[in-house]
Amino acid sequence: MVLGELIEKIKFHTLCANLEMTIKGVSFDSRTIVPGELFVAVRGYESDGHNYIKDAAENGAVCIICEETPDVDVTYVIVDNSRIALAAISAAWFGYPAEKLKIIGVTGTNGKTTVTSLIKWVIEKSTGKKVGLIGTNINMIADKEIDTELTTPQSYNIHELFSMMVLEGCEYAIMEVSSHALHQNRVFGIVFEVGVFTNLTPDHLDFHSSLDEYAETKALLFECCSKAAINIDDDYAQLMISKAKCPVLTFGINDLSADLAAKSVKLRADGVSFSALTIGNLSRIELGIPGMFSVYNALAVISTGILLELDMEQVAAALKTTKGVKGRAEVVSLDKEYTVIIDYAHTPDALENIITTVQGFAKGRVVTLFGCGGDRDKTKRPLMGAIAAEHSDFVVVTSDNPRTEKPADIINGILAGMEDTKTQYCVIENRKEAIYWVLENAKPDDVIILAGKGHETYQIFGKEKIHFDEREVVAEYFLNTEAGIRDEE
Repeated sequence: MVLGELIEKIKFHTLCANLEMTIKGVSFDSRTIVPGELFVAVRGYESDGHNYIKDAAENGAVCIICEETPDVDVTYVIVDNSRIALAAISAAWFGYPAEKLKIIGVTGTNGKTTVTSLIKWVIEKSTGKKVGLIGTNINMIADKEIDTELTTPQSYNIHELFSMMVLEGCEYAIMEVSSHALHQNRVFGIVFEVGVFTNLTPDHLDFHSSLDEYAETKALLFECCSKAAINIDDDYAQLMISKAKCPVLTFGINDLSADLAAKSVKLRADGVSFSALTIGNLSRIELGIPGMFSVYNALAVISTGILLELDMEQVAAALKTTKGVKGRAEVVSLDKEYTVIIDYAHTPDALENIITTVQGFAKGRVVTLFGCGGDRDKTKRPLMGAIAAEHSDFVVVTSDNPRTEKPADIINGILAGMEDTKTQYCVIENRKEAIYWVLENAKPDDVIILAGKGHETYQIFGKEKIHFDEREVVAEYFLNTEAGIRDEE
């Protein structure tokens, strides 16, 4: 492909390169450049690609896309925003695969992973079509799984995944759309068939200046959708609706004006059931994932189905057969007198949701084990401490992903919200030791919530990622206990 074809749809104000130049590849990482490739210098959250233009040139980059004149002898194109340029160039490089798919984007603080996974399941079961998925847990090309680390990957990787989906015969693509991705133009140029808003609660305030700014960023999704499904019960619903440049279908439980409403809601230990009411249609819905938040997640999925013109009977049948999502209210298989649940809850709202859900069916104590991530929003730490203490019978405060912070400092931030609590709690910094302790001290009918890690199979200390799967830790505890082994770590 020649340079002119790649930059055909981007705005540039300085061209110091031959438009007929052959480009053999596109990269935004100077370390992976091979001779003949185009390098896009992206300004990142932690580093600036402009600082690595010299490295890219030395590694064989034949042209640089950048926002300022390079100080090395290399051909270049200057643009106003290299992130937008990367998105447009990536789409062109892979042959505009997004235009060959019906793309559904889901944004919000909580519920994105469950909603995207359920939408994929429902479309596949209702239509028989192949569906791709880009999410926090995993990326999927139809049935093929690809591990992922970012909720929404960089734009180049998104279009690469779209291209793989098209080649595999997918007709739909479902993706989680994070506020970071919207702010950093990772989904620039993508037209979503349906945009979905789940909810908005405090999170990522280390990245966003305020909750309102966080909401405004989320709302950007609805400026590039053909249709929108919005949770009208959320405080920020009206903002999302006001930003939508497309028809909007609202869903909810409390707001009587909702286009899709859940009535006669029944909450059980093994799931939820309710009547989904729209004009001219009433469907009985059953979902094997407990909690009121599961009703909202189901409504988001049903709304998407309506906007995609799927058969409602088939949508209801598909929801009834789903097996849930790894790390979301996931019950660990144990032959014990107590229950262990693994959940990804890492925000105040999500933590309150899972604990109150468990309260609804627990016959014994609700025991919550959790920590908070390092190098992330510090304001939510005391909030989560207060929520855990208010709704649990016992709390174990431990580590999550400390990253470059001292675990003790993070824990102290959590404890600040528990100063006046009468709820019993203990602090065990090492997460493995904390899990061992809570299992050793479990009582009959207890429900133990291991919150924060969910689907993750690692912990991050400094910049190093250590393998850590809570399912394995629980299994190892019982294996060692039955063998009479004491872990002395």
